[in-house]
Amino acid sequence: MRWRAAIVLALALLAGGRAAGAAEERPFCDGLQRAVGVQLRVADAVFLRSYEPDPDESRLPAGLSTTAFVYDNALVAIALVACGRVADARAIGEALARAAWRDRSFTDGRLRNAYRAGPVYDAVPLLPGWWDDRAKLWAEDAAQDGSSTGNVAWAALALLTLHQATGERTFLSAARRAMEWVMTTSCGADGFCGGVHGYDPQQVRLTWSSTEHNVDVYAVSRWLFRLTGEPRYDEAAQRARRLLDRSFRGDHFSLGTKPDGSPADDGLLALDVQLWPWMAVTDAPRAWRDALGFAQTYLAVAGGFDFNGDRDGVWVEGTAQAALAYRLVGDDASYQRLMTGLRADQTPSGLLNATRSRRVTTGLSIDPTGTKPDFFYYRRPHLGATAWAALAETGWNPFTGAIVP
Repeated sequence: MRWRAAIVLALALLAGGRAAGAAEERPFCDGLQRAVGVQLRVADAVFLRSYEPDPDESRLPAGLSTTAFVYDNALVAIALVACGRVADARAIGEALARAAWRDRSFTDGRLRNAYRAGPVYDAVPLLPGWWDDRAKLWAEDAAQDGSSTGNVAWAALALLTLHQATGERTFLSAARRAMEWVMTTSCGADGFCGGVHGYDPQQVRLTWSSTEHNVDVYAVSRWLFRLTGEPRYDEAAQRARRLLDRSFRGDHFSLGTKPDGSPADDGLLALDVQLWPWMAVTDAPRAWRDALGFAQTYLAVAGGFDFNGDRDGVWVEGTAQAALAYRLVGDDASYQRLMTGLRADQTPSGLLNATRSRRVTTGLSIDPTGTKPDFFYYRRPHLGATAWAALAETGWNPFTGAIVP
């Protein structure tokens, strides 16, 4: 066990970028730890609820009351490692690993988009839901029960991060297990499709492809290829990379493709799509970084960045992503400006609100098979926003598991 302790100590010092005992202020790491630390010590495997109620709410909406989104939990696990809190990150990693091996209906390695918040014991991880008193039944959400290619890839990234931090092969095995399912979503020669949607057991296959998802798949595939040398991971990375190349528009990235394989509408923009490709692809063309300037021109708002091009408010999670992107390109003034603004988003619990205004639009649909733009972010304390702020604070690139120079 001594070698594990040495790895954890070295990683903590590296992630903090400081000598032991140095008094460097890290409000977002400290806030994240304050908000989730106690919850992560109740069992050896835990999923965390993604949102907390706003002070103006007596409770969360039923559809969020028990929901631990896999993407948010994966981000928190990575951020905790970056903050030197590997022991706490392990509890989320154990929950993700159990979900990769055990499901109530499927045996192919997929993780669901969300699980029920709380401890995960030896049984099959529970899915979120709520009692519908009017219908007198237990209700679930079709999108949460589904499996997004990008979300499963993020779970694999968290597991690979924990494998890197601890050396434990159980995390690597679970990442490989999740990737087995991801590779079943391939879309012809270029990229990976969106995943599956709906209730068990007859879920609908999503035939559109997302630039964002393919960034995630690329990052996992390259990481696994580095570790194993297996050609199938190199082939998966190349497949995802072809979709990214196809999505680049000279100075920005499109969302991906429609269900019929044709390019997504040029008028639909998303901030993360402008940042993640060149953060993940270390040998990307220099022109890909022009997407950061595109985002500054078309997605920036006072004090930060919006999710999409209507510029109706600050999306806190994306603003933290942009801060990390500026740090990566060496623009310290922009990095510091955004990080200073994020301090105002931190709530007494330690979590950051998802938005600064009451609501921010995305232009996307809650139902991944639909077209109604009804997916919104609201001003509630959010795990994902807080995790990205901690990643920016530590300079940790979640796609590569390395500190930004």
